[in-house]
Amino acid sequence: MYFINVVISKMLLISLHIFKMNKTINIPNKKARFENEIFDIYTAGIVLTGTEIKSVRQGKVGFNDTYCFFSNGELFVKNLHISEYTHGNLFNHDPLRVRKLLLTVRELRKLSTKVKEKGFTIVPLRIFINERGFAKMDIALAKGKKLYDKRESLRDKQFKRNESD
Repeated sequence: MYFINVVISKMLLISLHIFKMNKTINIPNKKARFENEIFDIYTAGIVLTGTEIKSVRQGKVGFNDTYCFFSNGELFVKNLHISEYTHGNLFNHDPLRVRKLLLTVRELRKLSTKVKEKGFTIVPLRIFINERGFAKMDIALAKGKKLYDKRESLRDKQFKRNESD
């Protein structure tokens, strides 16, 4: 009887774990696609502390004025606001700390040479949790749009909206 209870409780724990992992988190940066012309998209891992990943899973991320920069051959993201974890204690994280992005050496080299060209920058597009439960960030090599480009994209958006009606 004891053996059956143990097996059932383990099965419940496994099913609860799978249920939690199926909850998809996808937090987009809508402003980045509107203000920039996107050229290349890369998926980077992001180094987070324990309370930060819990806040990301709750969806408490803000992209206001977020940008990526190189320092000593490594890529970092600045001004990414991850709210403090509600159940955290005094060891909670700083919401605006600089976070390291994880890419391959080849990707880092390619991005750094492109950023040195005039007008190119690296912008974060979205944060998501992959199938294995790791936080990832889509970043893009982008160039800022002019005002008339923004107006054109708004016109296209309006046209598509009217066309579907």
